[in-house]
Amino acid sequence: MLSHDAIREAVAQAMPAALGDLARLVAIPSVATEGFPKAPVVEAAHATLDILQRAGVQAVRLLDQPTGYPSVYGEIPGPAGAPTVLLYAHYDVQPAGNKEEWQTPPFELTARDDGRLYGRGAADDKSGIAIHVAALRSLAGHLPVNIKIIVEGEEEFGSSLEAYVAAHPELFQADVVVVADGGNDRVGEPILTTSLRGMASLVVEVRTLQGQLHSGGFGGPTPDALVALIRMLSTLHDDKGGIAIPGLQGQPWHGSEVPEDAFRYVAGVLPGVELVGTGSIASRLWSNYAINVTGLDAPAVTGARNILIDAARARVSLRVPPGQSAREALAILTRHLESVAPWHVQLSFSEQETGEGHAMASDGPAYQAARAAIQAAYGKDAGETGSGGSIPVINTFASIMPQAEILIWGAEDGAANVHAPNESVDPKEIERAALAEAIFLASLTS
Repeated sequence: MLSHDAIREAVAQAMPAALGDLARLVAIPSVATEGFPKAPVVEAAHATLDILQRAGVQAVRLLDQPTGYPSVYGEIPGPAGAPTVLLYAHYDVQPAGNKEEWQTPPFELTARDDGRLYGRGAADDKSGIAIHVAALRSLAGHLPVNIKIIVEGEEEFGSSLEAYVAAHPELFQADVVVVADGGNDRVGEPILTTSLRGMASLVVEVRTLQGQLHSGGFGGPTPDALVALIRMLSTLHDDKGGIAIPGLQGQPWHGSEVPEDAFRYVAGVLPGVELVGTGSIASRLWSNYAINVTGLDAPAVTGARNILIDAARARVSLRVPPGQSAREALAILTRHLESVAPWHVQLSFSEQETGEGHAMASDGPAYQAARAAIQAAYGKDAGETGSGGSIPVINTFASIMPQAEILIWGAEDGAANVHAPNESVDPKEIERAALAEAIFLASLTS
């Protein structure tokens, strides 16, 4: 086994190439959802394939998934009888949103004076690919384990990979799964994520009229679709901001707590603005439901006319505690919106998506090795935390290989602004995570 000092030096030497790979991937706007071009997503798949090949991954190929965008799969055989580790990341990203809110181009990896690298996907989750390839390059010729790697192309907006994994379980069998799609609350403060909330979302559309009408001539008795939708959305929360939908009750959180001042700082909550909901901040983040309106189709204020709205749409997103059914939560949300719709308006629901949460057992030998590797890489012991986000394919991995330990770590620190303008990553955090992963892989034996 290589010494920790030798691995540390090898990872440092691998970092320039890994950051070059990251820049190449960030330059590709791989948004894998309706309304965005398909060509960049396919381009990102082929770029990922090339990067893995250059990192020494063998038999790399695009999986022949019957629907959706391709995942990239490859292997590195290790010694006979050695354990197998499956590495996971994803190359698709969220849309850039309003480009005027970005201080630098969203699809150009840009270094700023604060030492961070900015760009959509720089953290979530093209940094995960960089972590894996840096770790693999640093151990070239010295891997004591078998490696499988899967890089998904649809994690952000519903995953066709889940069905493929379920249909081809033999391809993904492993003793350990390492998911590089997590991170730490603060740079240099290592955390292992041991629970994930699930998610459910839908688009609700309200229709009241055959077309838009002049508000002066028809305002009063005429039902306005946007007003009806606003009334419906206002019933999702109580006066304290907690969930007000019967049947969506969370559970206590028994792990580490989150100080309010630290959370307010990381979240960027404005001075004097209250936090919403009740219970500990950790429970609100990781073991309870959360509901938000993430999109609204309505006339913009700029250029607004004096009209009554005939149709209005909203995307409603629900985060679901681990152990609770995301599909059932979606059904409860749908029934609630139907029950509170005023004036017998016409309702329709579309783009319904779910992803189940998961709680990982963290007392096995792989976790012990991971904690030792993190201590060597960061100089600190790892904490354990939950995540309000979801990684849909993890439940599928757990179902086809229940014996496998699943680890989640990465470079997405609390200042990364994932899914928001000015997303960024600290390159030193990528290096530390890659070092921890390399030491972890090097420490595993049959």
